[in-house]
Amino acid sequence: MPGPHHTPKVSEREARQVAEAARQQDWHKPSFAKELFLGRFRLDLIHPHPLPPAEDVQRGEEFLAKLRDFCETKIDGALIEREARIPDAVIDGLKEIGALGMKIDTRYGGLGLTQVYYNKALALVGSVSPAVGALLSAHQSIGVPQPLKLFGTPEQKETFLPRLARTDISAFLLTEPDVGSDPARLATTAVPDDGGTSGSSGAESGGDYVLDGVKLWTTNGVVADLLVVMARVPRSEGHPGGITAFIVEAASEGVTVENRNAFMGLRGLENGVTRFHRVRVPATHRIGPEGAGLKIALTTLNTGRLSLPAMCAGAGKWCLKVAREWSAVREQWGKPVARHEAVGTKISFIAATTFALEAVLDLSSQMADEDRNDIRIEAALAKLYGSEMAWLMADELVQIRGGRGYETADSLAARGERAVPAEQLLRDLRINRIFEGSTEIMHLLIAREAVDAHLAVAGDLIDPDTSLGDKAKAGVQAGAFYARWLPRLVAGRGQLPTAYADFHPRGHPDLARHLRHVERASRRLARSTFYAMSRWQGRMETKQAFLGRIVDIGAELFAMSASCVRAELLRTNGDHGRAAYELADTFCRQSRLRVEELFGRLWDNTDDVDRKVVEGVLAGRYTWLEEGVLDPSGDGPWIADATHGPSTRENVHRPIR
Repeated sequence: MPGPHHTPKVSEREARQVAEAARQQDWHKPSFAKELFLGRFRLDLIHPHPLPPAEDVQRGEEFLAKLRDFCETKIDGALIEREARIPDAVIDGLKEIGALGMKIDTRYGGLGLTQVYYNKALALVGSVSPAVGALLSAHQSIGVPQPLKLFGTPEQKETFLPRLARTDISAFLLTEPDVGSDPARLATTAVPDDGGTSGSSGAESGGDYVLDGVKLWTTNGVVADLLVVMARVPRSEGHPGGITAFIVEAASEGVTVENRNAFMGLRGLENGVTRFHRVRVPATHRIGPEGAGLKIALTTLNTGRLSLPAMCAGAGKWCLKVAREWSAVREQWGKPVARHEAVGTKISFIAATTFALEAVLDLSSQMADEDRNDIRIEAALAKLYGSEMAWLMADELVQIRGGRGYETADSLAARGERAVPAEQLLRDLRINRIFEGSTEIMHLLIAREAVDAHLAVAGDLIDPDTSLGDKAKAGVQAGAFYARWLPRLVAGRGQLPTAYADFHPRGHPDLARHLRHVERASRRLARSTFYAMSRWQGRMETKQAFLGRIVDIGAELFAMSASCVRAELLRTNGDHGRAAYELADTFCRQSRLRVEELFGRLWDNTDDVDRKVVEGVLAGRYTWLEEGVLDPSGDGPWIADATHGPSTRENVHRPIR
């Protein structure tokens, strides 16, 4: 094993094996999105749209009313942006109304909100201050409460959850200066002391771990009271070792917040660099067994990822409001700019996409609350699609606002105009395409799950390390699977003109034809995936651009399905049904154009020539193209030194008390 002062050196294959071992590999419940990628359009899994129990609605609405009043009277988003800090009074107020415990069970002093209402709360707060939304999300979606809820012992829950529900802020620490989405290289260590306990079962008493390492981009880390830290336990007698999750008191001796980081957006984000030097952590603070840390992290993110699309959907709502109000009063060439087609198409895109994002979010969240379906792919698609589309909507809003979209809210106010923070929204939203799994990583993660059924039956056929005998067995198994599966991809309900007729009520746009398109496209998507696996076999995992397009098609099909189901729900409830049908129809028309383009680019693209250019860039063949400019970057290493040892910097940790 590498020494404690160095990032472990691992091969690409070893890194993939670590990631694969951390996957939740079993599918015990149905998954609409998984079936969609396999060419099976299971509308019955999402329609009729699931609904929350009345008591959950009442509890959620009561808190939303209280939170709305707090946001309107106590949170000054412009002040947070200006001072790059959330005032202590705001955080204290959030504690008082119970916002830290939105997702924590009432038995531990929390509010016990459903995922649906937790998301509504984040969308509301995020519309006033994305930084405050990020603080609450990092605390509850991926911080200490969620892994404790899923994997903690009764004693751990009794000890920590009451604190987390009312007074203590938490943070999640995985990333390191030289470790991002490749956890196999994790360098932070947790070494059992001489009295260490066995790691074979839950957290037991009787020993400590000694924690050493440096963690980067610790959201909430600057103000946190409790941390969930991922660290590598070395294998030894009685200790199976591996990446392990620990709850660490932020005030422990040897914990130093060395820097409060500053970013393009989210200026109030309390994000820092945290160093651990000889920090003693009781074995009772270990979450789950040794080696289960990555699985805990990934499982936590299955629903935790829904917090980002919640704030993205909220951003879309705000974009629509501003676009509507501004484009109605701003005139060009004798009429409001909204009446000009070049601007009108942007407004239509914002309105239709906002409807779709809320449909995806609410459907995924309600399924998470019911726990009837496996939603790991749905949540990942919601995060991927929400973050990408929200960025596009904000960019279009800036364009609609013109020069005023590029001007800061303070500058607009200073010269007597409405302080619309459109440019701030663009900056704030940009991180969502990176947070909690970048778009590129989400493509690979979702693609791995989407092809799981293929790898389950044909994985040994394409694995170079598999023996000939095992390959032969896999061939028989795969032959039987594909003999049953492939014929089902030839025809389906999407080819029947009367299919899904209940989605074409009298006097409403025809959504049935869009669902028929989704069914046909689902089978086409599955066929494309099979052709690709047949063509590239073991090299399939290297075709990341292709896999990204496969996933993007699936995301569009999921969004279309969710939009149609939501429109029908609103119609049957008598709640803006006709308008909802109009928005769903418009979104599906726009989405279908994107889907057709993506299908075309599966096989007709520049992937091969792009790879050649990349090789040329890395070889220095095009350095002449860089001439004629100066690089304003400062000196210093590309990646900061993260050698273990005592801190030499001032501790900027500032707990809110």
